[in-house]
Amino acid sequence: MAERIEHLMDQVASRAERLEESKKLGPLVHGTKRFFEIEGLDLAGLLALELFTTIIPLVLLGYSWASDFNANLSFGDFLIKWMDLKGSAASEVQDLFGTSADLKSTWTFIGLMGFLIWGIPMSSQVAKVYARAFRRERWPFWKEVWRGGLWFVLLLSAEAVAVLIRRSTMDFDHTRVLFLLLAAIPSFILWSVSPLILIRNGTSGWRHMAWCGLVGVLLDSFGARIVMKWLFPSLLDGWVSFGPIGAAMAIMTTTTVVAALWVVSAVLGAVLWERNAPAEVVIESQDALRTDPAATRT
Repeated sequence: MAERIEHLMDQVASRAERLEESKKLGPLVHGTKRFFEIEGLDLAGLLALELFTTIIPLVLLGYSWASDFNANLSFGDFLIKWMDLKGSAASEVQDLFGTSADLKSTWTFIGLMGFLIWGIPMSSQVAKVYARAFRRERWPFWKEVWRGGLWFVLLLSAEAVAVLIRRSTMDFDHTRVLFLLLAAIPSFILWSVSPLILIRNGTSGWRHMAWCGLVGVLLDSFGARIVMKWLFPSLLDGWVSFGPIGAAMAIMTTTTVVAALWVVSAVLGAVLWERNAPAEVVIESQDALRTDPAATRT
C-alpha cells in the first residue's frame, strides 16, 4: 500500500513538473508540439473521411429540403454563387450535383436515420481527438456512443441555428456584422461544451472551457469558412481538366483541411485550458484516470 501511494505521489510530482515546463512555451509552440505528439495529421485524415461521408450528404439533404426540393435548383448553384465561380470551374461544380428534387426520395425517416447513425462513428473520431488533446482515457464503448450521439445532435443544431441567423443578413445589410457575430454564438456554445461531453473528467475546470469555445469560433466559424471560400476555387482551377473527379478531389482536399482545423481547435483548446485552469485540477483530471482499471481505451 505504501509503495502504491508513493508511486501515485511520484506521478503527481512528475505531471506537475511537465505542466510547469509546458507553460514556459508559447501557446502556439505548445499547441504545435501537442498536435504532432498526438499524431494530428493522421487524426485529421480519418476525420476528413467521416466528414466527407456524413456531413456533406446531410448538408445536401438540408439544402434540398430548404429549397422545397425544387427541380430547378441544386447545391451546385449555391456553391457557384457563394464562391463566385466562373467558366469551366462553375460548369464542373454544376455537373457534380443533381437537382434538389433528386434527393426527395431520400428525405424519409429511414434515409435520414441512415446518415444520422453514420454520424456516430464521426463523433467517436472527434471524441478520440479530444481525448488525446486533453490527455485523457476514452470512455467505454457504449458511453462514448451515447455521448457521441448527443454531441452530433448538438453539432447539427448549432449549425442549423447559425445558418438561420446568417440568412437573416440578407434582409438587414446594415447590421450584417452584428448578425455574423450572433451566428458565432451557437458555435461558441458547441465547442465550449464539447470537452464536457466527449472526454472523461470533462467537467473538471469547466469554467475555463470557454477557451475551447473561443478557439472553435475562430477556427471553425471563421477560419474554416475562409479556407473553403479561398481553397476550393483554387483547387478547382488546377484540377478542372480532370472533370467531375477533379471537383470531387477538390471537395475532399478542402474537407481534409477543415478536419485538420478541428484537430487544431481541440489541441489549442486543451493547451489554453491547461494554462488557465488550476494546476491541481489539470493534474487530477489527467492522472487520476491512470489508476482506473476501466480506463483502457486510448
